Amino acid sequence: MKWTLSQLQKNRSKDFLIDEIVNVDEVMKIDPNIRRASPMHVTGRADIDSAKVTFHLKIQGHLILPCSRTLVDVKLPIDVSTVETFLLKDIGYDMEEEVYQLKGDVIDLMPIIHEILILEVPMQVFCEDSDDEGAPQSGKDWEVIHEQEKKDSIDPRLAGLAQFFNENDSSSDT
Repeated sequence: MKWTLSQLQKNRSKDFLIDEIVNVDEVMKIDPNIRRASPMHVTGRADIDSAKVTFHLKIQGHLILPCSRTLVDVKLPIDVSTVETFLLKDIGYDMEEEVYQLKGDVIDLMPIIHEILILEVPMQVFCEDSDDEGAPQSGKDWEVIHEQEKKDSIDPRLAGLAQFFNENDSSSDT
């Protein structure tokens, strides 16, 4: 998704439509929580004039993230629309919206797409299927104890104390 200024200026008077499938595997290196990324379908158009190029993009696909509770894979759908503006000349521009100053003569949208995908990742993701026990339930010298099991069990260090009370009760009866 790179274009030179000359390629863009040739399409200045016509519609410059975008419809590409892009590989975004680089996003997994940026954010290690992303386990896999599907190829993203990028559609939209570019409005080109002599001072700026504005891209109206829609990005669709999905990311695979770990469930915050069980660590199983969760498919996070991505469907985001964005408007990105590149200034071709250093002119006074309304800075209410974020713009990019062009360096060189090539516009590359891939770093911006990666940034948008990173921003779409939520702080926590939960799987819908709660029956999966994705996280390990035991390991070397440890295991998960559920609350009911803990109530029913007696700590072996205190087992002798239970017999102490039984002896006191029998001596008071005589």
